[in-house]
Amino acid sequence: MRLTTKGRYAVTAMLDLAMNAHSGPICLADIARRQEISLSYLEQLFARLRRGGLVESVRGPGGGYLLAQEPQAISVARVIDAVDESVDATRCGGLSDCQQGDTCLTHHLWCELSEHIHGFLDGVTLGQLADRQEIQRIASRQRRRLDGDGILASAT
Repeated sequence: MRLTTKGRYAVTAMLDLAMNAHSGPICLADIARRQEISLSYLEQLFARLRRGGLVESVRGPGGGYLLAQEPQAISVARVIDAVDESVDATRCGGLSDCQQGDTCLTHHLWCELSEHIHGFLDGVTLGQLADRQEIQRIASRQRRRLDGDGILASAT
């Protein structure tokens, strides 16, 4: 099964945004530092997320990004879809040309698995993830670590 870095990072960044939105717009540099993701990569992802209607940008001093909807309304699957990522368990990318141009014996099994995974991720929202105690502890640790070092862009 494939879920590339693009999809993983998009979900991670969106969850970070959901966890830290209480303080207003979040700059990508802060997300990059907390999640250890390249700033240029985040810029590319957020351009897609903005086009997908999942985030809004705020320009000017104190600007950054906000979720375009409540965290409870944004599913993990929507985030993955917005960055043109797919969860695909097939070898052929769902094209049915797995075996020298033809469908292999297990193609339909892997397609069904992919559909189940997408359905599962569509049933999990950023709000649900943000409410989990273990995720709250991790987010708190990340904020303390970076706030203590004085390296968050919003703190400077």
